[in-house]
Amino acid sequence: MGLFDLFVPKVNAATPTSSISVEAAESLYPVNSINSLGGYYWQGNQTATRTEAMGVPALARARNIICTTIGSFEMHTRNIATGEKVQQPRVINQPDPRIAGSAFWSWLAEDLLFTGYGYARVMARYADTGRIQAMERIDPIRVTVRTNSMGTEIDAYAVDGSYIDPSDLVVFTGLDEGVLNRAGRTIRAASALEKTAYDFAIDPNPQTILKNSGVALPKDRVAALVAAFKNRTSKAVTFLNGDVSIETVGYDPKNLQLNEARGYLALELCRAAGLPAYFASAEPNSFTYSNAVSERRSLIDYSLRPLMTAIEQRLSLSDFTPLGQDVKFDLDDFLRGNPMERAQVYEILNRIGAMSIDEIREEEDLLL
Repeated sequence: MGLFDLFVPKVNAATPTSSISVEAAESLYPVNSINSLGGYYWQGNQTATRTEAMGVPALARARNIICTTIGSFEMHTRNIATGEKVQQPRVINQPDPRIAGSAFWSWLAEDLLFTGYGYARVMARYADTGRIQAMERIDPIRVTVRTNSMGTEIDAYAVDGSYIDPSDLVVFTGLDEGVLNRAGRTIRAASALEKTAYDFAIDPNPQTILKNSGVALPKDRVAALVAAFKNRTSKAVTFLNGDVSIETVGYDPKNLQLNEARGYLALELCRAAGLPAYFASAEPNSFTYSNAVSERRSLIDYSLRPLMTAIEQRLSLSDFTPLGQDVKFDLDDFLRGNPMERAQVYEILNRIGAMSIDEIREEEDLLL
């Protein structure tokens, strides 16, 4: 039992079990990629850590744009046949009653983006239906898997080293192996460049050699000379006689093309994360009011959609949502046009009888 288990509410054992059979399409399921699974869980050479990833400004920016944007969206449950919104349980928009739903979904979106998997542990179920009432996010680093002898099927899950009933673990499966697995080497290279830039900022002088071309100096004189020369960073004056010369080794940031390398890797990491580079300021671009909406649509289609689809389809399974209903993110506010465009659309819809004045006012959040 892990430390966090002590603070997790347990389902009352005295609660009568539901007579309704609720089945999730995933509990134990095939491994999509043996290489990516092994690379992440056994820390192969192809992977990077979250600390390395978030230490690179371009990737941290990409993560925050993608994940916090998803976390800010509300979700609605609809009747598949009619498209009508229906009442939904709180677990959809606030899975963990202890924290805001935006925080839960932002971190779970990060899990999908970085590792290709997201996990949540069931905290409570409804007594009448058996569906999930509350759940808490589990960091993927706390979850390990046991596969069959071929490594193609997951046989069991363990959280903090203790095996867990698969029905108590909600698995969100991403559509690829995750950025930490897929672009691990690129992330590590970018992290190394950030460290190099930091080292040059702390000590901008290259490595220096004091070369004595005269008589050999005793060790105490050599040590005193080296110590005196080190004081140059504090504006101290150091005297060298004619027998001692200064040579530098290594490269300075300009010769290393440090800025160019960092810019190139920032662009590559935006590609790996699926984010247009101008969103992370990795390449020059100018936004205008007229193209802002189209850029948001591009962000949805090419960056957010894979993660949103993984979340939507998992929440639409029967342990969350009744048959005949599904869960979708509400993108209306995010993709709405400027006031003039919306007014023109509303005018047409009202004229053909598709929307009433009251419906238009409701859509615009105007008081009736």
